[in-house]
Amino acid sequence: MLELLTGAGLASSAGLNAYIPLLAAGLLSRFTPLFELGPSWAWLEHPATLVVLGVLLVVELLADKVPAVDSVNDVVQTLIRPTSGGITFGAGASSFTTDMDTGDGSWWPIIAGALIALVLHGLKAVSRPVLNTVTFGAGGPVVSVIEDIISAVTSFVAIVLPILVLVVVPSTLAVGIWAWRRRRRKKRERAEAEAA
Repeated sequence: MLELLTGAGLASSAGLNAYIPLLAAGLLSRFTPLFELGPSWAWLEHPATLVVLGVLLVVELLADKVPAVDSVNDVVQTLIRPTSGGITFGAGASSFTTDMDTGDGSWWPIIAGALIALVLHGLKAVSRPVLNTVTFGAGGPVVSVIEDIISAVTSFVAIVLPILVLVVVPSTLAVGIWAWRRRRRKKRERAEAEAA
């Protein structure tokens, strides 16, 4: 059960930022006893992998703070975030038991992680252009920082105390859906006001 919660938490985190959970898994596995990657995922803690992930994280952090560029970044990330979600779900699940290590040909953890990350990425990608339009670009960087914090906290919680994923992930989804519905309602109200 814990391996599923860790995997789901890391995949959810990847839906908001592809590189934070990958880097968290690699760093915590390499430098702490809190998290041990299965043999198929040991490449995540290799120094070269950590450096590449660190550089990609900096690029992602910067690109996601600039209005319009963040929307282009979301299009590019449509392939990257689900891939990261699949990798992190598989790596997170394998940290608890070798039965979940996908070296035996089992692809379900990777597919589940990719789908989880894709759902959260989709919510983010759909709501960001609306937010930028409504706030004239001022809201995007603020929301981006909040998303990065949520991604980092979710990654850490998924690894250190996976049972809290049962609270963090549904709460994040609920807030995302609420914000998306609210923006749609405001946009509809504005269109009705302009038509009147």
